[in-house]
Amino acid sequence: MMNDSRRAFLKLTSMSGLSLGFASIFPGCVSSTDKKSELAAVQPGNDNTNSQDKDLSIIGLYGPWATTLIQSELPGLSYRRNEFKDIEAWRKVARASLVDRMAVPPLGGTPKVTVKEQFIYDGLQIEKITWQLPYGRPTEAVVLKPVNAKGPLPGILAFHDHGLDKFHGHVKLIQTSANRDPLIEAHQKEYYSGRAWANEIARRGYVVMVSDAFDFGSRRVKLSDVPEHMRNGLDYRNDEDPANIKAYNKWAAEQEHVMSKSLLSAGTTWPGVFFAEDQKALDILCERKDVDVERIGCAGLSGGGVRTHYMAAMDPRIKCAVPVGFTTTWKDMVMYKSFTHTWMAFIPFISRELDLPEIIGIRVPMPILCLNNTDDPLFTLSEMKEADNVLRDVYKKANAQDRYKCSFYPGVHKFEKDMQEEAFDWFDKWLKA
Repeated sequence: MMNDSRRAFLKLTSMSGLSLGFASIFPGCVSSTDKKSELAAVQPGNDNTNSQDKDLSIIGLYGPWATTLIQSELPGLSYRRNEFKDIEAWRKVARASLVDRMAVPPLGGTPKVTVKEQFIYDGLQIEKITWQLPYGRPTEAVVLKPVNAKGPLPGILAFHDHGLDKFHGHVKLIQTSANRDPLIEAHQKEYYSGRAWANEIARRGYVVMVSDAFDFGSRRVKLSDVPEHMRNGLDYRNDEDPANIKAYNKWAAEQEHVMSKSLLSAGTTWPGVFFAEDQKALDILCERKDVDVERIGCAGLSGGGVRTHYMAAMDPRIKCAVPVGFTTTWKDMVMYKSFTHTWMAFIPFISRELDLPEIIGIRVPMPILCLNNTDDPLFTLSEMKEADNVLRDVYKKANAQDRYKCSFYPGVHKFEKDMQEEAFDWFDKWLKA
């Protein structure tokens, strides 16, 4: 018999226009042993699905035609094109185009930081901080570093995932007390081998900042702030109750198209707002006296992988980047997988100029490590491998092959312990050498 969470998952995947987010599997909805086969069955285009379905598109006969719009030749600003010889000249043009397509909103100068709490937990100095942007409630964040660390340390922006959980943000990646929130504990078990990976990399000698992304955690849309007819009858007065949190997250997922259409109507994009707010977090991290501004990296799974792609492409202060569970092609989105993804990833018209992996490729020759899962139902394996080929070609043309690496791990959508350790070693190689 189908359980309630499984039924909810299938209902969400079938809703026209609704995207599920990059970590769009409800924790616990499918057992780990069944997850591969169960999810493949509802994800057309996965390389492990029935061979009769492999060449079918999620938009029917329009898929192959739409693909020709972006694959008749190399995208207009692809560094792989023969006419681009001067890497800095090309980068300037490519980055300017990306800024324009993302329609990044201006947020002014670096916001003032308020330190709410400082304490030591499990060998780490922890600061809970906030800052106020020109709109919305204050952004909440946590900074972690080893106790008694001396001298400026390399810094890491740790980007949290989507995970169909907008009620929570930065807390998905941290642990600041022995008393753990059962929901966060379950989330970390599902996606991170039960580890608070921000804590783990901080122990290696980094100053790590984790902040709430736009529309998550402290930056989420609260039910009390929208008209009553938009609340679906939900009770917002006791939003710490697990049942209410689950109901809120379902509501928030169904409202993503509303947010996206409103942002587009305002002349900006969700990726543009993501980047603008994350860049303020980077500004704050770089102003800290305990951080070496010449040694900054960023990483994240899924929705955090999206944020890693755009931040690493746009801001040269990021010296090393590790996107996890989000390296594929625009063809994958056109033909197979756009329905498994949130509106937060899509930039209008950029596919004419850059394939999806070429966006982060703007940072060439600075180092990138891409981590993927072979059975990830949110992507098509052949297109993940094609994205790897694209980035290899970009780095080969720049004579920087040693600064690019892509690894594939067995299993579904996750950033497990072994992947984390490879990521941490990559940061050590490029930020500590």
